Amino acid sequence: MAYWLFKSEPATWSWSQQKDRGRAGEAWTGVRNYQARNHMRAMKLGDKGFFYHSNDGREIVGIVEVCALAHPDPTVKKTDKGEWDCVDLRALQDVARPVTLEAIKAEARLKDMVLVTNSRLSVQPVTAAEWAVICDMGGVRRPPRLSDG
Repeated sequence: MAYWLFKSEPATWSWSQQKDRGRAGEAWTGVRNYQARNHMRAMKLGDKGFFYHSNDGREIVGIVEVCALAHPDPTVKKTDKGEWDCVDLRALQDVARPVTLEAIKAEARLKDMVLVTNSRLSVQPVTAAEWAVICDMGGVRRPPRLSDG
């Protein structure tokens, strides 16, 4: 089991839309980066992740859970090169105080976080220590753990 971060432009797919999908969740489609795809292929049911609004907002706003393993991305077009997969995510809870990219970069304990060192990657791993720091920064009183379902 592992922790992750999923980036989405809110004009394309927002935290509000993710929450509206309820317990069934939604496929995390449209990823066309091999490293991000490989991260999704490595995910397990019950893995937790941060939902990050990119471009507009640049902040962690919610917590999601992987609810379906990697499967073919239904948005693939014939013109897409490569084999593309996605996982399904369900919203678990809001982050009480959204955690901005600026705040993450200012926190010394997060200096090696992928969001800081490779900010363009749309699906990225998060260490357990990073998870705990960000949950604390965001006022998440009872963060879901990897064993929580």
